[in-house]
Amino acid sequence: MLRGLFITGTGTGVGKTAVSAALMHRFRTTTQVRYWKPIQTGIEQDDDTATVRLLGECSGAEIFDSGVRLPNPVSPHLAARLRGQQIDIEPLTALVAGESQSVCWIVEGAGGALVPINGRLMMTDLMHALHLPVVVVAASALGTINHTLLTLEALRSRSLCVAGVVMVGDPNPENRAAIEQFGDISVLGEMPRFPSLTSQELGAWSRENLDAEGTLTEYLHG
Repeated sequence: MLRGLFITGTGTGVGKTAVSAALMHRFRTTTQVRYWKPIQTGIEQDDDTATVRLLGECSGAEIFDSGVRLPNPVSPHLAARLRGQQIDIEPLTALVAGESQSVCWIVEGAGGALVPINGRLMMTDLMHALHLPVVVVAASALGTINHTLLTLEALRSRSLCVAGVVMVGDPNPENRAAIEQFGDISVLGEMPRFPSLTSQELGAWSRENLDAEGTLTEYLHG
């Protein structure tokens, strides 16, 4: 069984990869962390593993670069079908079955929580298989309350543990307060949209502002 966090979002492009890199900065000084993207679609134009390696200033040992890699920037089930294959969960979990229990994993999902990965399973099924608590990445802008609360409801209705929410975009105190109140959840940080995102800026922000209250400690340190 892995130890760490599964990073999902309220939708595609909301900032999961940047948050994953920020978590690498935030926790590598206190524990051994490793990033993994089990499923990547649109590999011809997006490589989230390479982005986290760069933005997170990751060493080779901090990156686990194995998994499903498919062309076409579409849902995993469709990308696989277009390639004439099927994504199954068991081969993915087998990739990390023998890994050290001392490592804390930052596992980034593809798209949102209910993205299908084959004809019958969704991203939530992979979360279950990995037994990891979930961090939800949400936009800070108009519409985020509904999207975030729906995501939290979907996760909890499937008996998944939600560790917290990270908001991305211009600070919005009212949206944050509503998510915390109606979602009964902690917002772990509000990541700004950096004009020119660099590893230095991201690292400085994460060490000062991400999970300042130490909410994630119990999940990362056991």
